[in-house]
Amino acid sequence: MKGLRKIVDNMKPTFEKGGKLSFLYSTFEAFESFLFVPNTVTRPKGTHVRDCNDLKRVMSMVIVALIPAMLFGMYNIGYQHNIAIGGDMGFWQMFWFGFLKMLPLIIVSYVVGLGIEFASAQIRGHEVNEGFLVSGLLIPMIMPVDIPLWILAISVAFAVIVGKEVFGGTGMNIWNPALIARVFAFLAYPSHMSGDKVWVAGLTSGEGIVDATTGATPLAHAAMNELDKIPSFCDMFLGFIPGSIGETSTLAILIGAVILIYTGVASWKIMLSSVIGALGLGFLVNAFAEPGTFAALPAYYQLVMGGFAFGTVFMATDPVTSAQTETGKWIYGLLIGMLTVIIRVFNPGYPEGMMLAILLMNTFAPLIDHYVVQSNINRRMKRAVNTK
Repeated sequence: MKGLRKIVDNMKPTFEKGGKLSFLYSTFEAFESFLFVPNTVTRPKGTHVRDCNDLKRVMSMVIVALIPAMLFGMYNIGYQHNIAIGGDMGFWQMFWFGFLKMLPLIIVSYVVGLGIEFASAQIRGHEVNEGFLVSGLLIPMIMPVDIPLWILAISVAFAVIVGKEVFGGTGMNIWNPALIARVFAFLAYPSHMSGDKVWVAGLTSGEGIVDATTGATPLAHAAMNELDKIPSFCDMFLGFIPGSIGETSTLAILIGAVILIYTGVASWKIMLSSVIGALGLGFLVNAFAEPGTFAALPAYYQLVMGGFAFGTVFMATDPVTSAQTETGKWIYGLLIGMLTVIIRVFNPGYPEGMMLAILLMNTFAPLIDHYVVQSNINRRMKRAVNTK
């Protein structure tokens, strides 16, 4: 590492002000920050909060937390393919098949997203932030496995430009960029991206090779009141079901949740309140449901179906777009869980409600914080008046 550090230091003057390539300083600084901890320090002026957890460390921990769900997603791609063709592939064959299917999605996501981020930083003369390191992995994980790469590229570009850069870049966006990409793909290309079906990659038929076949997800069966076709709770918890790449295994997602909570990167209050909201409204719906309908499905099934677990752990807890006050986090998470159940049960045309619930609450998160802060101010003012 010392040798690499020396090489970077020797190159640095070329990119600094006055150097031949000074116009590329933002790009050089981004690669330097990626390789090493930045050597900049606060100036001896004013008061500063010093913490070891900078943006780079936070983004790195989220990436680590995503690894279990990503690895299982790769295996599940091959597993679902093996079932579709009636084959006898081994574990590593299924994993390798899934790896090769997912790798192009990840590459396209990062190339397009980081390309736009670098270009934007160069144009504005700003530093390149690490924010897209997480979004670049989240986006492929919430997409169908065989989504055309050009659609993925356009969706990523839309998410970065419209969902992020127009608001000022990392830390300024009001909606989760990864969810913006999914919403764009869902609304702009519904024939390629469906909310109630997923793709099983590489099906082999007697007629030859076809790109994919659709397989209904548990939520799709529930929306059609086909409760007898819904997989067992155990299969859905473990993740051996059709679904978006990273969203099927609740167990793998929970491992990521433990990592995020232990490191203090994500709020356990948002996660817990989302679960409470979904279960609370779910059991209420169960009490008035007609037998054999989606509403009659036990409330705890909502936690392992669709993108609820993934959204709760990795999307709802986004520190930029979620509520910031401690009380606000409880309200924010509770409403996400409740809205998810409402959309799923009462809107059969769109059974996956987690995405819309999170985006809607992203919109109202600042309002929630405003009223929480205002309530605290009013309470203190009243207390101050009473003590006089």
